[in-house]
Amino acid sequence: MKKVLLLNGAKQFAHSDGRYNTTLHETALAVLDRGGLDVKVTHIDQGYDAQEEVAKYLWADVIVYQMPAWWMGEPWIVKKYIDEVFTQGHGSLYANDGRTRSDASQKYGSGGLVQGKQYMLSLTWNAPQQAFDDPSDFFEGKGVDAVYFPFHKANQFLGMSPLPTFLCVDVMKCPAVENDVRRYEQHLRQVFGLEAQSR
Repeated sequence: MKKVLLLNGAKQFAHSDGRYNTTLHETALAVLDRGGLDVKVTHIDQGYDAQEEVAKYLWADVIVYQMPAWWMGEPWIVKKYIDEVFTQGHGSLYANDGRTRSDASQKYGSGGLVQGKQYMLSLTWNAPQQAFDDPSDFFEGKGVDAVYFPFHKANQFLGMSPLPTFLCVDVMKCPAVENDVRRYEQHLRQVFGLEAQSR
């Protein structure tokens, strides 16, 4: 049975109350539970113990990050979580930066201890899809994963590999919650191989 850690990075702040991300988090919990997967959850903004979170990473086969985009990246609570939990994981999530004293210029980022584990980003943005895809628009056609390059590399530093990112766009100006939930259900079934079970 595949084990999944669902991290809810929703945050009530200013004009955001975190409902979109909590809805998607709860959607993932329901889909994976129905699919027979073993699931643990952390609501980051409700507090956590870093050592317990390290244990969850060691337990999980897949970590799912559910979070809104704030100023072109993850909210500060998610960055703080990564800083605290990954640092606490020295010796269990990663050994070192991967280099050796005999040749310190080689293999940076190869000291992760959780090879074989995977992670997935599920993201909500107010930006429209064209902002990511159109070379003449804001993100110059580089796509959403390029925006999260440092976040991806932090996870890959531990030895994990990415699953396809799920993206909701225009969530403030043109929200389509029901459609996004349906798309996410389909995305999760496909990524976790639950297609046959849904028929």
